[in-house]
Amino acid sequence: MSLSVKHDCSVREHEQVRPSKTVSTVALSLTRVYVENCFLGAEGVGQTIEQRLWSQGITHWERFEPTVDGVGQTRTERIESFIDAGERALDRGNVEFFDQRFPDGCRWRLYESFRDQACFFDIETTGLDHQTSVVTTVTLHQNGDTHTLVRGDDLTDENLRAAFEDAGLLVTFNGARFDVPFLESSFDVSLDHPHIDLMPTARQVGLSGGLSEVERALGIGRDLPDVDGREAVRLWHEHERGVDGALDRLVEYNREDTVNMVPVLESLVERLDDQTFPEQP
Repeated sequence: MSLSVKHDCSVREHEQVRPSKTVSTVALSLTRVYVENCFLGAEGVGQTIEQRLWSQGITHWERFEPTVDGVGQTRTERIESFIDAGERALDRGNVEFFDQRFPDGCRWRLYESFRDQACFFDIETTGLDHQTSVVTTVTLHQNGDTHTLVRGDDLTDENLRAAFEDAGLLVTFNGARFDVPFLESSFDVSLDHPHIDLMPTARQVGLSGGLSEVERALGIGRDLPDVDGREAVRLWHEHERGVDGALDRLVEYNREDTVNMVPVLESLVERLDDQTFPEQP
């Protein structure tokens, strides 16, 4: 079974991720935070200083002036240096520049500016311990395209590396603790990418629990509400025994987990935007 066949194996077509917005240097969406709105990447600038700048109407790099009140000469020079370097990084599509400078709780701010590089992915395994369990399926979703790799077929070191080749920004749910280390310990692949983990991001807006619980809280539905991680393990073992349809159902579940992270992130970013970025006149 080839990769292209698996893409169509009884799995419905999912709605595509919205294409990247065309953004002018100043006339940005007033309800979305882009990296060009952010100043906390500058040395010595935290969210308090950033909010002070925003409150004065300095909500974009091009609105920053050396004469701004309450910042000081040294910090002003650092902000100007950050803006100069940030513009070059943005032109190059360099997500890492901002990932290295933004605090952990602000990585969600990377999404709007780099959504075309965002790779949503999820894995299914036979257990929680990588030493005694194996990865059964891996699904990646980027720019509207969804790919699933299956153990025993095309889930190989080479194919995994190729699948992540264009990923500049990883998006997972609890992937920092589970999916990423599990894959890296099971395959010859490095996933040292900028990473938005939706589990701690959801907690920033008061949502806890697993992916399904967060989806329900956000009003996001599922086609397979009766399938969970334990059922996914059972489906894999049924597939190994030759049960017809078990693999298709497992792949569909894995794909739904992955693709549903798109509206989850969109909803979380919208809520975080509302509580972070000031309304514009």
